[in-house]
Amino acid sequence: SKKQAEKAVHQKKEQSKTKCRKARRRHINLVAEFNHRQRKNIWLETHIWHAKRFHMVKKWGYCLGNSPTEKSYRACYRAMTKHCLLQDLSYYCCLELKGKENELLKQLARICSIDTGLTFQEACCLSGRFEGSLNLYRADRYPEDMLGPVTFIWKTRDGSENRQLWIWMHPALKQDILRELKAIFQCSEPEVICITEPVTTSIQEEKQVEVVTSLGSKRKKEDKEGEKAVPVKKIIGDGTRDPFQPCSWFARTTGIAISDRSMEILRYRLIGPLSHSVLTGTLKAASVQTV
Repeated sequence: SKKQAEKAVHQKKEQSKTKCRKARRRHINLVAEFNHRQRKNIWLETHIWHAKRFHMVKKWGYCLGNSPTEKSYRACYRAMTKHCLLQDLSYYCCLELKGKENELLKQLARICSIDTGLTFQEACCLSGRFEGSLNLYRADRYPEDMLGPVTFIWKTRDGSENRQLWIWMHPALKQDILRELKAIFQCSEPEVICITEPVTTSIQEEKQVEVVTSLGSKRKKEDKEGEKAVPVKKIIGDGTRDPFQPCSWFARTTGIAISDRSMEILRYRLIGPLSHSVLTGTLKAASVQTV
C-alpha cells in the first residue's frame, strides 16, 4: 500500500508537469474554459475576476459574486466616497420596445401612475437625456398589483415618430413584466426565435484549441483558410429564458415590437466622485461621418 501511495503521488506530480502555468493560462485556453464552464449557470463578462475575489452564489440562473473573500469593506467605502467603485449589473434584464411614440405612451400609461411621481412621458426622460425610474403595476390596477421597480431609457429622437425604449428590471421580475407588456401591446406573434448553441459546441471548441502531435509538442489548429483558429468568448443563453424560446414579439394591430435584450447589453454602475473622470478617461467619442 505504501508503494501504491508513492506511485500515486509520483503520477500526480508527472501530470502536473505536463502543462506549465504559462501554458495553462494562455489566452486561447482561458477562452475555451470560459465557454465550457458556464453551461449550467450563466456567467457575466467579469465572472473570472469576481470568482477569484468573491464567494459566488447561484441565483436567478446566473453565477454572481455575493460577498468578498477578504475584509474589503473599508476599501469599498473609501472608493465610493473618494474615488470610484464599479458594479457589474449585467444580470439585470433589458426589454426593448419599438413603435410609434404616441402608441407607446398611451399603453405604458396604463401600467404606471402620475401619483407615484415620474412616468414614461416625463419631458427630461422622453428626450433621451436622462434615465428614469418608477414602479410598474398591472394594467389599470393601480394602486394594487404592483409588478416591481424598473429603470428606463428612451433613445434620442431621430426626426421620425418611431421611438425606441429600453426598460431594465431585476431578473426575478422579468417574466411578470414581459407578460404584462405583451398583453397591453397585444404582442403575440413571435418575431425571432433565439436558439442557444448546443453544449457540444463548447466541447468541440476545446478540442480545436490545441492539437497534440505524436511527439508531444502542441500546435494551434488551423481552419480551412489556413488561418489560426481562435475561439471566441461566448455568453451562452440567458438566465431567465430557456433555449428555443422566442426573444422577440410583434403586434400587427399596434405595430409595436418587443425584444428581450437580456445579456446582449452590458450594464455597469459607477459610484463615487471620480466616476465621471473614469468615464471620460476610458471612453472616446466616435467620429460621426455625415453623408
